[in-house]
Amino acid sequence: MLITKGVSVDEVVTVRTTAGEEIIGKLVEIGTEYIVLNRPRALVPTQKGVDFVPFMFTTNSENVSLSKSALLTAPLASDKDAADLYVQKTTGIALG
Repeated sequence: MLITKGVSVDEVVTVRTTAGEEIIGKLVEIGTEYIVLNRPRALVPTQKGVDFVPFMFTTNSENVSLSKSALLTAPLASDKDAADLYVQKTTGIALG
C-alpha cells in the first residue's frame, strides 16, 4: 500500500487527469470539489527527455481550477527534482 503525507498550499504538486495528462503546479487552494494550481504545466516527452509546457495554451493560465472529478489522483507532492525543474522553468530561479 502506498502511503503519502498530505500536501500543503504553496507546495509543488502533481496530479493525473482522467484524460491521462500529468500536471504539475504550485498548489493554491484545495476545495471540497476542486483544486487550484498556479502556473500548471503538462509534462511532454521530447528528444532530450521530459519538458513542461503550459497546461492551456490559449488562456492566461496563472491560476487554474480543476474539478476533483476530472482527476484520477489527489494532489501528490512532486518529486524534488521535478519540483526544482518546475520552479526553474516558471520563475527562472535555479534551485539545488
